[in-house]
Amino acid sequence: MTIAPDISVKPDGAERRLILFAVAIIAAMTLLRIVYASAIELRTDEAYYWTWSKEGALSFLDHPPGIAWLIRFGTAIFGDTTLGVRFGGIVSMLVTQCLLADIVRRLTHDVRAVVFVVLMPEAALYYGLLMAKVAPDVAMIPFAVAMMWSLVRVVQSGDERWWLAAGLLAGLSMLSKFTAIMFAPAVAAFLLVPDWRWRWLRNPYPYLAVLVAIAVFSPVLVWNAQHDWASFRFQGVRATANYGISLRTIGDFIGLQFGLVGFVMLPVVLTGLVLTAWRGYRTREPVGILLSTAVLVPFAYFLFKSTTLRVGDTWPMFMWPVGFAAAAVNLATMAKEGWSARMLRSSLFWAKTAVVSGIAFVVIVFLYYVAAPWNLLGKIDPIGAEAGYEQVAARAQAALDETGATWIATTDYRTYAMMRWLFRGRVPVIEINERGRFQDFRDPGLDRIKGHAGIYVGREPDDRASLWENIPAKREPLGRVERRWRGVLADTYVIERLTGWTPELSPPKDSPLFQWRVLAGEFEKRVCATRVG
Repeated sequence: MTIAPDISVKPDGAERRLILFAVAIIAAMTLLRIVYASAIELRTDEAYYWTWSKEGALSFLDHPPGIAWLIRFGTAIFGDTTLGVRFGGIVSMLVTQCLLADIVRRLTHDVRAVVFVVLMPEAALYYGLLMAKVAPDVAMIPFAVAMMWSLVRVVQSGDERWWLAAGLLAGLSMLSKFTAIMFAPAVAAFLLVPDWRWRWLRNPYPYLAVLVAIAVFSPVLVWNAQHDWASFRFQGVRATANYGISLRTIGDFIGLQFGLVGFVMLPVVLTGLVLTAWRGYRTREPVGILLSTAVLVPFAYFLFKSTTLRVGDTWPMFMWPVGFAAAAVNLATMAKEGWSARMLRSSLFWAKTAVVSGIAFVVIVFLYYVAAPWNLLGKIDPIGAEAGYEQVAARAQAALDETGATWIATTDYRTYAMMRWLFRGRVPVIEINERGRFQDFRDPGLDRIKGHAGIYVGREPDDRASLWENIPAKREPLGRVERRWRGVLADTYVIERLTGWTPELSPPKDSPLFQWRVLAGEFEKRVCATRVG
């Protein structure tokens, strides 16, 4: 893999038409994402991150603050609407595509490869549609790809100052999600394996880049130092949890990659990565080493972890855009390396098939969620399983009106987030347990809580959990409400009136009302129970 010697030559007529075609596809798919973002109610995690955007905390238990800032950017433009919350993801997708295009342009000077790399994300379900939802990965991806772009500029220009840009962008990536650290082996290999290693090991700029990254990441370090390193302990559960070897979790991981990246796209990308790694390490070529290692090492790690733990659907999604760049560059490089005409035709055929079939699949999924009236997946539908909270909120509002209660209590962060989102500040909402999640959060409205009755909204069987032994409130059952999506029951919630008690915002850290659930195991157990049921 080499840097294209001339990146200033203007495209000819055929190439311009190809570029215009790609722009039209991207515009149409962007409009599709805007419609999806506007039409589909927030999922529970999205609402949870939205609550963060309303706080002034330096960081949060689950993740760094980048996603909260991204949501704040969108809601500053469109208000507290589904589009406002998700707008940052739509912008992130476009920024990522521009960066991928420039990486491939600089490495190949091949318009077809550039068009291929900008259409690959459109053909992968996670990026082509689900970048319209918000998650820490969505905030991290453009910064991570920009870091790779900066390192390509190091190779292209030899200008050591690009290391500082890479450090800045690495820090911003870490400020969005901790898994950005998984690019560290790729950067280390990029620095140490090529013949230039002694030049950079004696140069201060790579070390300054590390200091810049740490400085940018420092809000998370400060917050954790103030809170017993809570985030690192929380995330450490995911890194160290071991529930025994399970073929089911391996199958879940592999199946998710095919589903979210593409049934044809995934093999195309992996093939391109393997060839890029072989080429890069054989010739000690820096960019080939960087791009391939950035994906293959995290992929191997997640594959290994999937033998004993259910890998979350979004966890590996930060790495695949770099894989798209490697696959596109590999296609252009194969043509220059003298591969047989048959092999080149086959590679081009599968690349085109991956894009066409992938975009078609994304459009079908979009139509299913936006326009179709059916639930074809039952309780395992990833959107349907978290839909229908409007029904719960309506019943809670009725209970507030009937009883004169002034606040809402929950016992899980998902219900808390959705109630807070759907009530939009009209009523104080508080999760009365797991208070460790809400360190440095503002007062939810204790003046409207203290001395007043409240309404408890809880998912069965949380209303019978042992934590109630530590709560002296008087509980009066008011009824139940079902949460359904397209006729399929997702969950049942109890509604109760609470009196004689005021929730404690900052209980002692050894209190069962402070401690958070073990995320790596608790929710997966519930999902499995739901599927079996």
